[in-house]
Formats: sequence, C-alpha cells, structure tokens
Amino acid sequence: MRKQIEKGNSGITLIALVVTIIVLLILATISIGMLSGNNGILKKSREAKSETIKGEIREKIELANL
Repeated sequence: MRKQIEKGNSGITLIALVVTIIVLLILATISIGMLSGNNGILKKSREAKSETIKGEIREKIELANL
C-alpha cells in the first residue's frame, strides 16, 4: 500500500516539475523577445541615448550663442 502512495506522489511531483520547466521556458522566450526585437528595450535605450546626446549638443550650441 505504501509503495502505491509513494508512486502517486512522485508522479505528481514529476508533472509539477515538467509544468514548471515549461512555464520558465515560456517566460524566458518572452523576455528575450522583449529585449531584442524591432521595438525591443535595447533598441529603445539606444535611441534614447542618441536623442539625449543630440539634446545636449543643441543645448551647448544655444548656450554658446547667448
């Protein structure tokens, strides 16, 4: 009787492990997609950096003209 109960518990544990791994893989795929897409976070940060540099240059030019 005990062996049957232990088998049932280990089966549920194995299923929980597989489900957890699948969920983690899905989350990792989504995260990587958000980072490196056409509209990803890395691209937006590069664009923001270039806009900041352009703004600093404009500000320096305006201050020099005053």
